[in-house]
Amino acid sequence: MTSLYASRLHKVRAQMQLQRVDALVVSVGFDLPYLVGYHAMPLERLTALVVTADRATLVVPRLEAPRVEQHPDVFDVVAWNETDDPVAITTTLIGSAKRIAIGDQMWSRFLVEMLPKLSGRSFVRSVEIVGPLRIHKDAAEIAALTSAGAAADRVAAQLQRGDIPLAGRTEAQVSADISARLLIEGHDVVNFAIVAAGDNAASPHHHPGDRVIKQGDIVLCDFGGTMRGYCSDITRCVHLGEPPADIARAWNDLRRAQEAGVTAGVVGASCESVDAAARAVLVDAGWGEFFIHRTGHGIGMEAHEEPYMVSGNSLEIAAGHAFSVEPGIYVAGKWGMRLEDIVVATDTGPQRMNTTPRDLVVL
Repeated sequence: MTSLYASRLHKVRAQMQLQRVDALVVSVGFDLPYLVGYHAMPLERLTALVVTADRATLVVPRLEAPRVEQHPDVFDVVAWNETDDPVAITTTLIGSAKRIAIGDQMWSRFLVEMLPKLSGRSFVRSVEIVGPLRIHKDAAEIAALTSAGAAADRVAAQLQRGDIPLAGRTEAQVSADISARLLIEGHDVVNFAIVAAGDNAASPHHHPGDRVIKQGDIVLCDFGGTMRGYCSDITRCVHLGEPPADIARAWNDLRRAQEAGVTAGVVGASCESVDAAARAVLVDAGWGEFFIHRTGHGIGMEAHEEPYMVSGNSLEIAAGHAFSVEPGIYVAGKWGMRLEDIVVATDTGPQRMNTTPRDLVVL
């Protein structure tokens, strides 16, 4: 791992030079574990990695220092005591840097305390530096995404086979069941397990509650977790009993839209073209007003990261970009549906990370 983190920091410094950034400061969030392998707890105690042209230093509370896997040839560790001032330590390490990239997820309380000590400086977001690196997944990262996707697929297959009881249970009970199965299938953490039945499925991010699932419901299940540091995310719908004609027709249109979005995700195409391809199918079928969100988001160490498949994003898709394709139709007060797979762009075309059938399975 030492060589991996050394390589990433080397690339970060090259990006800093390109962007004329003198110092990078990241705290909680995923830039930190990407660069040095340490995932900071979101505490009131400051953790910060300071990267300059010739040094990388991890400032960490002393009680958290035992959790750091040290790589002394790559970065130094400064463990601060409860009576120390970690903001002062961090600003000292920043030194005379004039242009500073700050972690997108650093707590504002620490930045506010730093600002008076860094007067006359200019600031940019860390995504400008680390983002261009994290967006391109290497072979090991793609393998991790593939494994996580396969584990989520196994749970989706259980849902489609009817192995997960639905009728007579609450959405919350089914959500807990799916979460347990994700862990059994190898995930380390469950990030979310949306279960939305009937009219609740018209809310894209519905929180599973005490609604009892019954015959005649469409049930939307969107779930994922983290497995060996990389995320899964899949959405499948099932119907309890034969679906009415409008739902059957809508699903057929939704499946065509998702296929169009996946097919559009080729190297060299713009991110917004993926959104446009999926959206055009639903607009032509009369569902345009019921598709109320972007077509997809990037995925990697975070469930949502760059690149985003949305109108206005002209970024060109490159080999190694990993993203969801998840069009949806949401009819308020009646029903909703979504179909989602993770896709990795390759030089030979889009490669799905999910292979579970994309039918509206009838249970």
